[in-house]
Amino acid sequence: MPENALGKVFLDFSALKLLELGNRLDACLDRLTEEQIWARGRENENAVGNLVLHLCGNVRQWMISSIGGEPDVRVREREFSARGGSAKAELGKQLQSTLDQALELLGRLPVERLQERLIIQGYDVSVLEAIYHVVEHFSMHTGQIIFATKLLTGAELGFFRHLDTEAATKQ
Repeated sequence: MPENALGKVFLDFSALKLLELGNRLDACLDRLTEEQIWARGRENENAVGNLVLHLCGNVRQWMISSIGGEPDVRVREREFSARGGSAKAELGKQLQSTLDQALELLGRLPVERLQERLIIQGYDVSVLEAIYHVVEHFSMHTGQIIFATKLLTGAELGFFRHLDTEAATKQ
């Protein structure tokens, strides 16, 4: 496979994965009450709301700003110090806006830029590594939010329901 084709596969898969994870976060936010979004068991734990703010900050800093050239306005400490203040609908809109910008960036990013070097949070990374970091980081915190949603609601979210059939288990 030519290098450009492989780079395009990487960019397309990264966008698809962020879209899938964003949809899962939307499903979690829809199931949670305002109180549950900001609930924390202990002071050293992050509420779902903090994790959503953190994901938005991370995507903005690592992709939209560092790769896309937009101003870096992130104040990371605020993502974790928030104890409310952002309503469920506001968090959902912020997440959607951030993902829309990231997906648009991935859709127009020239494959040739994947090898370009950047300094982000003091790390010397390629554009490919920055995108990989964002997708991996987004996935990790999405898993935490899914777990918290299950704990707080007692609900089965059904993200893998399609694998529950006998036919799917034989593949």
